[in-house]
Amino acid sequence: MLVLSVITSAVAPGLALLTYFYLKDKYDQEPLHMVVKVFLLGLLIVFPVMIIQRGLVLGLNGGPYVNSFLISAGVEECLKWFVLYHMIYNHTEFDEPYDGILYAVAISLGFATIENVMYAWYSHASIGAMFLRALLPVSGHAMFGIIMGYHMGRAKFSQGVRTRSILLISLLLPWLWHGIYDFILSTTANYWIWFIIPLMAVLWYGGMGKVTKANNRSPFRFLNREEEVNL
Repeated sequence: MLVLSVITSAVAPGLALLTYFYLKDKYDQEPLHMVVKVFLLGLLIVFPVMIIQRGLVLGLNGGPYVNSFLISAGVEECLKWFVLYHMIYNHTEFDEPYDGILYAVAISLGFATIENVMYAWYSHASIGAMFLRALLPVSGHAMFGIIMGYHMGRAKFSQGVRTRSILLISLLLPWLWHGIYDFILSTTANYWIWFIIPLMAVLWYGGMGKVTKANNRSPFRFLNREEEVNL
């Protein structure tokens, strides 16, 4: 029974956050099966991530910078970005800026959820430890997803030659923030909480601002207003 409780506590945060951001889509909600599909893709990419990271660990004599920014954040964010770009970016359902956020959050939370389950299973984690992981790594992955998806949405609906540069930003910024997060955890063993809490506050504040901006740029917001007027 305790094992079931711990596994449930590992899965619940990802599903709760995904539901929250799904409901934040104000004007044209995505098909649920598409969101679930992307979430499951996030589960699956854990395995190639683990293989690549293992190879880099064996091939590199990395310190905290290499481990944080290249092996951890670099591999994870690059694979998430690669899957999103090749499977979602040109999809017909990606038809408003907020969709970038939703799909990036979905793949990020899929990854974070299976990572959380593996941590709970192999480390025999307590409920308290899983609660802390819900507040930090799981929600952290969601914030990195918001940053990636927001800028991917900007690139999708921007005009002119800036598309490629914005796409590059959609990869580099979550990579940078993820690297900073991992670097803090790996180098400040005894007082990491004094750095992580302000970092998470900044990420959440900025992330929710991006959610609002993306919704405000939806082409469907005018249709909804016209419907309200007609009623």
